[in-house]
Amino acid sequence: MLSIRGASSGALVALVVGILAGCGGDDAPEVFQGIPVAEPGPVHVHGLGYDEQARTLYIATHTGLWKLPDGEREAVRVTDRRQDTMGFTVVRPGLFLGSGHPDAREADPDVPPLLGLIRSTDDGESWERVSLHGRADLHVLRAAGSRIYGFDATHERLLRSVDGGRSWTRAGVPEPLIDLAIDPADPRHLLGSGEVALHESTDAGLTWSVAAARPGYLAWPRTGRLYLFAPNGDVLRSSGPAGRFRRVGSVGDLPHAVLAAGDVLFAALEGGTIVSSDDGGRNWRALFTP
Repeated sequence: MLSIRGASSGALVALVVGILAGCGGDDAPEVFQGIPVAEPGPVHVHGLGYDEQARTLYIATHTGLWKLPDGEREAVRVTDRRQDTMGFTVVRPGLFLGSGHPDAREADPDVPPLLGLIRSTDDGESWERVSLHGRADLHVLRAAGSRIYGFDATHERLLRSVDGGRSWTRAGVPEPLIDLAIDPADPRHLLGSGEVALHESTDAGLTWSVAAARPGYLAWPRTGRLYLFAPNGDVLRSSGPAGRFRRVGSVGDLPHAVLAAGDVLFAALEGGTIVSSDDGGRNWRALFTP
């Protein structure tokens, strides 16, 4: 069992529950038991990705994938597929990777409800199996070219691939991860966020050391600029894992997913509101509110 320590324990509980459990509370509809009658919208966000070519933000949620083109105020569902997309990343324009649990209407009763690694080459309109089907639930999924890292929440392990996800090797983690960032200058240099600390690895996750006693979501857009989004909504910036984190702003609420796309930062907040900043996290504006 996980232990929660310190004055911010309430916020930390809220931060990790959705990531490690993958489903809502007693009042939330269970995805494996049926599809909600009412359209919930992108309110239970697990991940964000930005396609620079399409100039569109993609929002991976408990009930499917949504998109928010630049300048639009309403997010729209990509397809009627309502898979619980836990892990999600845009590798490059037109190539998306995902993981999580299938749409209840598509679930195979003879296979554990774990998508493993799935891939889309048509902007999320359709998905194909790549590997680990029925064997892994990648709650955190990050990629740098053909190198992919995924935290498998089912077995609490880090899975690593250097061939686009066709084959994998396993590594341990110091604690369950809620987020992972790859050094933009070195794909073997990782920063992982757990419940109680940030952990650094310089050997692709084989070994880890504590970088800071600050959990949160991570964005590492370029060398010399690393962001940490704290459970209370504070946005902190550092020159790197070894640098000092300084508060630069606040998103105003508990973040559920964050993303850096070039010089623009995005954050999905409690309830599904999406905010962005184009000045390094100092000021934020709402792009979409359910």
